[in-house]
Amino acid sequence: MKPLCDYHIHTTFSDGKNTPEEMVLAAIEKGVREMGFSDHSYTFFDDSYTIQLDKIAEYKREIARLKEKYKGKIKILCGIEQDFYSRTDARGYDYAIGSVHSLKIGGQYLSVDEKEEKFVKIAEDFFGGDYIAFAKTYFDRIAKFAKRKEITIIGHFDLIAKYNKNGKYFSEKDEGYIAAWKKAVDKLIAANKTFEINTGSISRGWRNEPYPSDDIRAYIKEKGGKFVLSSDCHRAEILCFGFEKYLNEI
Repeated sequence: MKPLCDYHIHTTFSDGKNTPEEMVLAAIEKGVREMGFSDHSYTFFDDSYTIQLDKIAEYKREIARLKEKYKGKIKILCGIEQDFYSRTDARGYDYAIGSVHSLKIGGQYLSVDEKEEKFVKIAEDFFGGDYIAFAKTYFDRIAKFAKRKEITIIGHFDLIAKYNKNGKYFSEKDEGYIAAWKKAVDKLIAANKTFEINTGSISRGWRNEPYPSDDIRAYIKEKGGKFVLSSDCHRAEILCFGFEKYLNEI
């Protein structure tokens, strides 16, 4: 079996429930070989779930301390989950996950994954209930990470389908939907970006498959794309959640 590695881990520096050291100890107990912290970058329009600006240096220092303290037991990386609209610098980290959590529409920053009712309201108010048009806008944004050299990993690629379990709002077999994500995948692969297989959607009960979906992952593999595993972990109990099913894909 391939060694366990998890690169999408949140702590009390952003919206996680455990301290970085608690996460390290949990990872060692689970036999994780390599872990990467990726707390949320600061976003000026909503800082409720992000690292505060005056805590960024402390975050980096704490991860550096843990790297040294647990050297020989586990390899620790200091990353950041860089929101598309974040204005903080993503350089200087071991890696950066590029994620789209919100869309800027009509001068407003609208969260696509905060609550299901908000997701539905955006679709109705700004897209006339056309979820495929909504998805096209989302995939257009995430594709723009192709031009950002500091972004190395693409986070929860099809987050737009978070609340679409069993096709609740739209068909993921829709030709327009497929064309939109394929266009984004092609751009990101051409820019040598790595995609995460994010099991957070399963551990939280939102979906029966990770991000990206089975169909999208099959296309990424066909095009020669690369993957890493991530649990999008906000609490120590779900580190490496469900990884055994997807280890053969990385």
